[in-house]
Amino acid sequence: MNSILLIALGNVLMSDEGIGVRVVERLAAPAGRFPGVDFLDAGTSGMAAVHALPGRRKAVFVDCARMGEPAGALRRFTPEQVISLKDLPGLSLHEGDLLSILKLSEQLGERPAEVVIFGIQPGRIEPGLDLSPALASRLDEYVARVGKELVVDWREQKENP
Repeated sequence: MNSILLIALGNVLMSDEGIGVRVVERLAAPAGRFPGVDFLDAGTSGMAAVHALPGRRKAVFVDCARMGEPAGALRRFTPEQVISLKDLPGLSLHEGDLLSILKLSEQLGERPAEVVIFGIQPGRIEPGLDLSPALASRLDEYVARVGKELVVDWREQKENP
């Protein structure tokens, strides 16, 4: 198990809702490019993410996020900077609320010391396998930005163990 975990949240069957999965798939593809990093496609299962967090120093989440920005906008947050407006009934293990995932992980004493969230403003969330043009045209940019987070962190950790 590596100390850093990159986690995709989202549903690839709902167009832009799957952007996190698409980014993490692309970053995980070149084996060995990110030593010290594990990759997880948690899909819509928040519990999969909760179970993968123990023992990690850092978790990086990538997800579609309604932020009131233009479609395709990318923002980097810490959990303390996020305000969730989701109203979930709490009846399903498939409900995906990132802040609830992190709260549960913290209550269990298993939340990593550092958590970073990359949110990408969707253009459309509807049945479909393809990303909207606004997100598809920026996929390389998202991969590069999240990848930079992983590389910088790995280098810092290597230099300052």
